[in-house]
Amino acid sequence: MGTPLKRIVLSGYYGFKNSGDEAVLQSILLALESEGKRQGVTIEPIVLSIDPAWTERMYGVRAAHRMKPGAVWQAIRSSDGLISGGGSLLQDATGSKTIPYYLAILKLAQWLRKPTYIYSQGIGPVNRRQFDSWIAGVFRECRYVSVRDAESAQLLKKMGLQGVPVEVVPDPVMGLPLRSESEDSKKSRPVVGVSVRYWKEDRSDLQRVAAWLQELERSRDVEIRFLPFHLPSDRTASEETIRFMGAEGKENVGIAEDVHHPQDMLAEVSRCDLMIGMRLHSLIYAASQYVPVMGISYDPKIDQFLQRLGLKPAGTTETLDSSAAARESIRLLQNREQWVEEKRSFIDSLKQEAHQPAKQIVASLL
Repeated sequence: MGTPLKRIVLSGYYGFKNSGDEAVLQSILLALESEGKRQGVTIEPIVLSIDPAWTERMYGVRAAHRMKPGAVWQAIRSSDGLISGGGSLLQDATGSKTIPYYLAILKLAQWLRKPTYIYSQGIGPVNRRQFDSWIAGVFRECRYVSVRDAESAQLLKKMGLQGVPVEVVPDPVMGLPLRSESEDSKKSRPVVGVSVRYWKEDRSDLQRVAAWLQELERSRDVEIRFLPFHLPSDRTASEETIRFMGAEGKENVGIAEDVHHPQDMLAEVSRCDLMIGMRLHSLIYAASQYVPVMGISYDPKIDQFLQRLGLKPAGTTETLDSSAAARESIRLLQNREQWVEEKRSFIDSLKQEAHQPAKQIVASLL
């Protein structure tokens, strides 16, 4: 007898070329492949993507257009189950159509009698209470539910999801490996990675980050490397921050170019000595590579991740003391090894736990 084959559909915010969500996808794909080999089953993923051709080229897997009902129907009907996640799929901060879309995909799979799985999702914010009973009802029919923080589990209980086991696990990206161990390039100065995004319309948040970086640069000889996680908007936000710094054309301030694959971005982050991040996955990437992090909070998910490492945000998009943040940056650069030793056990535990959903799902398919 040959190795059994199981087809599983992956539903998420895929194909939009957001590095964080693409990292979630890559992490899930690799975890499923690894667990399949360990448990003696071949997993064939089918990814629901806004750009199926791009997704197929990037990851070497089958993909179907997430907005074409016929393609979605066929993908799910021909599968052995559906995974929803990870990421912040069930939230209405970005619009009222997001939650209905992802729940409808899950409900279609359930109507077709396919097992459904929730893979390390961040739940909320959900401001429209009419969604509560729908979320609870769909999740009640899932074979396995995991969320990426305790706050999400508590929110599901408030929505009425009672009597259903909900496993709290790390974000999948904590388990994303480097493609290969890259040689340490000789650095003449410490590298500070910076991930910024547009949030406040008046750009006062980016101005405060710029003031922080200016003060850091005046106090310490550093290379400041902006890492755009969502193209093209994060690149534009990085350019604007550099202008606020008055650092256009400076030899030690630059932007990483043409980094599209999640593991290429992971390699970029691994070369940093400190990560200053607004994007959640810039902080997750850094922590997974034992790079000290300083988070700027615009959403509870930033605070929740930092709390798992025993950390607090350096500030928020509303309030950020640039001088205090610069002083803390210098302290972390001077004491990086101490930070790593203090956090290593937490990080190692999160990296190991990140594969738990894949283990459960593959075992369930057998």
